[in-house]
Amino acid sequence: MKMYALSLAAGLLVGVVYSLLSVRSPAPPLVALIGLLGILVGEQVIPIGKHLLCGTTFNAACDKTHAVDHVLGQLPGRPAQQRDEESSHT
Repeated sequence: MKMYALSLAAGLLVGVVYSLLSVRSPAPPLVALIGLLGILVGEQVIPIGKHLLCGTTFNAACDKTHAVDHVLGQLPGRPAQQRDEESSHT
């Protein structure tokens, strides 16, 4: 959660500086952000599809390929040590 708070704080700070300097933010429009999400999800189609063709359930395929971790990054409340222990068992 600390990473998310720091990211938000940094974004707010940059926004304040841009406002003080009367500079427009170079942030991409919503369409570009949706496109980036599509890229992240699209990268997981082939690995998950391979598992599905072998008869694995969708949830198990997502777990085996770590698709959620790849698309969403490290989620709050899930320590890195626990994640590493789970991946060493596969």
